[in-house]
Amino acid sequence: MKKINTFWNWFQDNNQTIKNLINETPKNQKHIAFWINKNLNYYCREIDFIIVFPKKENSKAEFIITANGNKNYFHELITLVDNAPLLNSWKFTAFIQPTTEIDKMMKGLDDPYIFQDITLKISELKFKPILYDENIKKMDIMIFLKNYNLLCDTKTLKQAIYVILQELLGEERLHQKISLVQLAQMTNKEEDLIQLYELQRYLDSFLK
Repeated sequence: MKKINTFWNWFQDNNQTIKNLINETPKNQKHIAFWINKNLNYYCREIDFIIVFPKKENSKAEFIITANGNKNYFHELITLVDNAPLLNSWKFTAFIQPTTEIDKMMKGLDDPYIFQDITLKISELKFKPILYDENIKKMDIMIFLKNYNLLCDTKTLKQAIYVILQELLGEERLHQKISLVQLAQMTNKEEDLIQLYELQRYLDSFLK
């Protein structure tokens, strides 16, 4: 409990600086992010953070704490958020939550994800289920990319796909429902595939 209080006390003392991070120079942003990480790692080295800045000036910023899908640290994550202070300018969230912008994806208007030299749009990705394990109630899926042969199966690509799946399903559900993800080049038989943004709906109907 001492480490939890230490982190939140530090956060409260610095919360205005953290909320203004988006307006800082890249050098200062890096410095502030370093100290957030350092203090968070003092509590637990296996959890990370994401800050969602408000579009309106007087709205709350959101501080999301994630275990990057590692169930071994879900308890530490939840305990930390459960003990978060009440701050007028902040909302504290446990786990990456599923997106609500499916309509934009259906129209191809979703923003691209840029990871180093890789650019991906959810609306351009498709999947098909491979195997459902009745014992653990989880599914293996294959995700198809138009330029997979050019990107190859790199660590960065796998991380990018994992981030996208967290965005679609939320961190908890991704761990609960998806066992294995394979990547492949988009085929000519696209009619056999399902749009990736339909994955949540597909799981809801299949895994009732």
